[in-house]
Amino acid sequence: MVATEPSSPSAENAGRPLQEETVFVVDDDPDVRDSLASLLASANFRVETFDSAHAFLAGNLHGRAGCLVADVRMPDMDGLELQEELGRRRSKLPVIIITGHGDVPLAVRAMKAGAVDFLEKPFEEERLLASIRRAFAAGSAAQSQAKAVEAVSARIAQLTGREREVLSLVVAGRANKEIARALNISPRTVEIHRAHVMEKMEADSLAELVRLTMKVTEIEFATHLH
Repeated sequence: MVATEPSSPSAENAGRPLQEETVFVVDDDPDVRDSLASLLASANFRVETFDSAHAFLAGNLHGRAGCLVADVRMPDMDGLELQEELGRRRSKLPVIIITGHGDVPLAVRAMKAGAVDFLEKPFEEERLLASIRRAFAAGSAAQSQAKAVEAVSARIAQLTGREREVLSLVVAGRANKEIARALNISPRTVEIHRAHVMEKMEADSLAELVRLTMKVTEIEFATHLH
């Protein structure tokens, strides 16, 4: 890591508070890092710079709010590989890829991996700033969604094995008698389990139960059911 201290805002923005989120700049070119840090500080962004993808990953920044601005062409691990590694780590950090080499396949790869933008140097300063603001908005929405999923997952984790089976069948649209036959239990027992599920999931109605369950991904839900 080259710089860990947030850059200072420009004089014209001195009276305005810094953004709570941080822009993490990863580029092996020190001139580019310094230029971007200066630009972002002048726009009142907090900035931290790194000279390599590995340095960024070693910074243990999981959970930090902000966005990543990474160059494509870097030794050892390039910007796209860094983006993909963050995806494997289930990071919610929005990514903006910058490059000095216009390359359509690279742009497509970056956008398919979820990049907010793919900017070719030289780019207009305002376009980068607009992309960062858009990334912050996307990051905030992703964090809110992640918290919601975490809360619902915690509720599902409180269910017994049988209650999870009942929940999966209820969400699949099965009636109590169908659930009873599928699980080889009585309809009355299904009703009892269903009532416990509603209580533990803090759902006031079947529609609410389905909505809560839909907040988790199919993979996460399946994990809880086994």
